[in-house]
Amino acid sequence: MTPFSILDGQWQFALKMLCNVDLEASAREHKAIQRKRAISTGQLLLRLALMYALSGFSLRQTAAWACQKGLANLSDVALLKRLRSAKAWLGWLLAQVLSQRAQEHSLKGLPRRLRLVDATTVSRPGSRGTDWRVHLSWDLQACRIDSVELTGSEGGETLSRFPVCPGDWVVGDRGYAHRRGLHWVWQSQGHFLIRFHPQNLPLQDRQGQPWEVLSRLRQDPQGELWEFEVQTAPDAKRKIPALPVRLLVLRKSPAATEKARQKILQEAKRKGRRASAEALEAAEYMMVVTSIPQRELGVEQALEIYRFRWQIELVFKRLKGLLELDELPAKDPRLAQTFLLAKLLAALLLEDLTHRYLAFSPWGFPLQVLPAAEPMADPADPAWGLGSCRDGVAQP
Repeated sequence: MTPFSILDGQWQFALKMLCNVDLEASAREHKAIQRKRAISTGQLLLRLALMYALSGFSLRQTAAWACQKGLANLSDVALLKRLRSAKAWLGWLLAQVLSQRAQEHSLKGLPRRLRLVDATTVSRPGSRGTDWRVHLSWDLQACRIDSVELTGSEGGETLSRFPVCPGDWVVGDRGYAHRRGLHWVWQSQGHFLIRFHPQNLPLQDRQGQPWEVLSRLRQDPQGELWEFEVQTAPDAKRKIPALPVRLLVLRKSPAATEKARQKILQEAKRKGRRASAEALEAAEYMMVVTSIPQRELGVEQALEIYRFRWQIELVFKRLKGLLELDELPAKDPRLAQTFLLAKLLAALLLEDLTHRYLAFSPWGFPLQVLPAAEPMADPADPAWGLGSCRDGVAQP
């Protein structure tokens, strides 16, 4: 299955993934189609938007392709105007597909979802900074995207961007370790498993007194694995209460520690500042904060689950490698949004098509599909060092 297969040979099949969506009515409602000239249907507008986003064609080449296929006779300027007005509609379509996936999950009756969250940046041509940020959640068991949001450069990483269902386990890196996002998950009756850094999230002991992890770790210089029962400090200004959490700490291997420290020093040099002694000391440890009770998830199991977080980075690599998500040709903000939303919608359609093909039998009836094998942890993850595992614990 290639990205372009949804535009020609598999187009009608791909449309079945949107069978619960009225493309024509929704396109008019979101003002993607106001005058039926050249592009008279929502289906055609969607096809052209996907072609522009996936093919690498310019606007002129996309218009020429439509003319050659007998789909529409329009200029590149006319196509530009139509695509610029389609961003709200494409965002709505993206939300409908994700909503359908959420309903499918609820029908499975699973006790929880293991969700990996992260974000990636996209820059427009000639830009050296961040222009757009794609926030994404990946359902590890189903191996599919379950939430996505497109924001400008001002849209920071936070767990509050993702809808959370009761029982969900949300896994993220240290960029998500702040009280507002953690409180959102807690309010939604989900659980979080987040990379912790002492400078990002203030902690207290269970009696409400300030608590510092590095001072506690110094008291046990020979230790390798720790678990602390603490709580997040309340934020009275934002009306965020203290949340009881478990802080899990693993000492890294010497090689992994040195690599992490070199990265901190290089980053500090790039920004023209000195690396703090606390940051260099914290680089010796892998720290994870979680709200999951110990009876449901032990220390070793929690750390092993966090190791799967690298798989969402592979999702972004696939989006950038197969769909060229970061190859943004448009400088116009509205056209850039249309381009990115069309690519994200294409990613969902390709996932659905792939799942359908895996369940297809050439004999005309569905086969019993074996459950997918559990994804393997990355043994070369620098946060863990290159060690062995003994009794379920990653060893330095």
